[in-house]
Amino acid sequence: MTTNRIAHVCPDLPLSLTEAGSGRPVLVLHGGGGPATVAGLAARLAESAHTVTPVHPGWDGTPRPDWLTRLDDLAVAYLHLLQDNEWSDVLVIGSSLGGHLAAEMAIRDTGGLITGLVLINAVGADIAGEQVTDFFALDPRAQAEHSWHDPDRFYVDPAGLPAAELARRQANMATMRLLTDGGRMTDPRLLPRLGRARQPALVIWGESDRIVTPAYGAAYAKAFPQGRFEPIPEAGHLPHLERPDVTAELIEEELRRTATPPVTGGLRPL
Repeated sequence: MTTNRIAHVCPDLPLSLTEAGSGRPVLVLHGGGGPATVAGLAARLAESAHTVTPVHPGWDGTPRPDWLTRLDDLAVAYLHLLQDNEWSDVLVIGSSLGGHLAAEMAIRDTGGLITGLVLINAVGADIAGEQVTDFFALDPRAQAEHSWHDPDRFYVDPAGLPAAELARRQANMATMRLLTDGGRMTDPRLLPRLGRARQPALVIWGESDRIVTPAYGAAYAKAFPQGRFEPIPEAGHLPHLERPDVTAELIEEELRRTATPPVTGGLRPL
């Protein structure tokens, strides 16, 4: 069963959530393309876990308070969400910008609520010699060429889109620009801090990504004390859309591998 609800982590910050399934909590964080890009992955994982998929404030017409202007503001808000719901042993999955958010959450998780990370073609790390492509500087066709292994399959000509859909996409991009300091997809403070992350981190990467290359992904994984890099052939920036089964199987394995064993035993009867 899938439910939608609003969670207020602050009086003026309502978070729109979609929840499904039962079991270990899995927080699924979308990238700049919005929640639709991870909906299929969340539905698949809901067969064996309790998936929670938020819409980042400002995406798809959701409200964003004036004070929420940085990604780390949002990372703290999502940690508050975990605390308020008393979720523990949480696996956090982040795609692209969502991967940056997941990493920011992990290094701030002093309560040990997060016990596993999955980063899918994540941005955020400032890695020497590996520049993140300026997505905002590309025209729609070039965006597709950089993002997909098979761009002809996924490219959508914006000239054929309804006005409402164009406005939604433009508003989403405006919010992403705001939260990334004008479109900067890296933060020089992040990489040195990843060594403090205590969680196992599975870093999944579409090998054909030209926004953030596999070499960038391998370096990202190496920065975690327990990082593991898994490339996916014939996939670009969103491998969970181009190779959904392969991506989901890797995550399902990580879901099982990083789960905290249940506490057993108790008081001996009198």
